[in-house]
Amino acid sequence: MSQFAENGLEKRERIRMNRNVLKSDGLLLLTAVIWGFAFVAQRVGMDHVGPFTFNGIRFALGGLSLLPFIVYRKRQEAFAKKRKSTGAARKFFFGSMLAGVFLFAGSSLQQVGLVYTTAGNAGFITGLYVVIVPVMGLFWKQRAGAGNWAGAILAAVGLYFLSVTQDLTMGKGDFLVLISAFLWASHVLIIGWLSPKTDSIQLAAFQFAVCSVLSLFTAVVFETMVPDNILKAMVPILYGGLMSVGVAYTLQVVAQKDAHPAHASILLSLEAVFAAIGGWIILNEVFSFRGLMGCSLMLSGMLISQLWPRKFSRNGS
Repeated sequence: MSQFAENGLEKRERIRMNRNVLKSDGLLLLTAVIWGFAFVAQRVGMDHVGPFTFNGIRFALGGLSLLPFIVYRKRQEAFAKKRKSTGAARKFFFGSMLAGVFLFAGSSLQQVGLVYTTAGNAGFITGLYVVIVPVMGLFWKQRAGAGNWAGAILAAVGLYFLSVTQDLTMGKGDFLVLISAFLWASHVLIIGWLSPKTDSIQLAAFQFAVCSVLSLFTAVVFETMVPDNILKAMVPILYGGLMSVGVAYTLQVVAQKDAHPAHASILLSLEAVFAAIGGWIILNEVFSFRGLMGCSLMLSGMLISQLWPRKFSRNGS
């Protein structure tokens, strides 16, 4: 093959890769918008039902919404070959179970925390997971660069201004959402590891099913499920189930296959901004000057953590 032909092939491959990255970035931005406004739906829904009831139903709806896609994908030859690969079924099952457990833990703490805090606060505190992800990578011998540490420090200072009172206490809701941020970070790492190795749609549906079963079981034990109240909360439940779960989580799983990790973290961090916008427009939530300063520092920390040039370790982190 001539040098000219080789250069032409390389150019077409670069164009294809750039298109894939651009498409993934667009999907991730849409995911951030949907998730941001989902904080509002979660707040409104809990005016009528408990947090575990809300999560149990919405994740069940999210999983069911994917069934048509699963049926379609089963007919694809590529997926059939993937299923026959050695150890693929076992990896899918245990990986999806693990993702579902972390999804349940993170969403439960976030949902309970939203009972005691605002949608805007919850959005920004949840967004800390983009700072936590590279720090947690240290446990897998991945290097955290100067930008990661600078971002973590800025985010921590921002969290202080947003959530810590003058007597050095943190509200119950903010504290629960903060713990959930660590669980969301773990979930991002699990999905990032698992999604290239298995079918993304089935992965999404299976983890939703695990989360739904765990949530509904907890609701039966700790909450009273009243059909009339569920009907009153149906609009936010439908948004939380079909949009936030069925659409957005699936977009995340699909987009992370081609997205640059830094792009994914930056775009998904905008979820916090859209949560604050939704809380302001729909719930009339406003930040104090101290809260706005905290949010600004936290968002700056999230972005610096991903944009600051850093050295990569040999394993690609």
